[in-house]
Amino acid sequence: MSRHLFVAGTDTGIGKTHGAQALIHALRRSGARVAGMKPVASGSARTPDGLRNEDALALQAASSPVPPYALVNPIALEEAVAPHLAALREGVAIGWPPLDDAFHRLGRDYDRVVVEGVGGWLVPLAEGMSAEDLPRRWDLPVVLVVGIRLGCISHARLTARAIEAEGCRLVGWIANRVDRDMPLADENIATLRECLPAPCLGVLPHGLAPADAARLLNIEALA
Repeated sequence: MSRHLFVAGTDTGIGKTHGAQALIHALRRSGARVAGMKPVASGSARTPDGLRNEDALALQAASSPVPPYALVNPIALEEAVAPHLAALREGVAIGWPPLDDAFHRLGRDYDRVVVEGVGGWLVPLAEGMSAEDLPRRWDLPVVLVVGIRLGCISHARLTARAIEAEGCRLVGWIANRVDRDMPLADENIATLRECLPAPCLGVLPHGLAPADAARLLNIEALA
């Protein structure tokens, strides 16, 4: 199994963080020290400790031992818009030094680091820098979270092709039942199993807590 992983999503709002949390809990079951990381996050709240992003806090809470927030989310942006636009409006320069430093410090202190992307696969971060550059720069295999809802088959196939076109390796995917009332959800998942060039690591029911969802993931398929 690869030491660290990158979690991508077919879109925003499809449960990428939920999938990443479940993956962290699944990896922890073997006794490994596992940290979650959200390198860039927009939509953060002002607190006495500084900007805090809900998804990054969820990844921090799932980690063991719990890492400092500054390493989990080195670049937090307040506005809940595309990160490159939030950074421009807030006067924040998104660049590699703080991201590299946080990732390598986590990699030094933890057996596994699960890095969650932002939005979909091709979200811009700054001029000449996009979300897909993160796994490529850090040589991370990719796990794709597919939100099971109308349109998921095309979104998943397009994202899988883009991942491979960028020279990254798709090692597995997670089906996340974001729409509990979706017609023919099981048939859609069966189609995805046939179409995607990597194994399905598990199907996460709607509303299941990440620690419980972790029991439904077959991380041995990542080997």
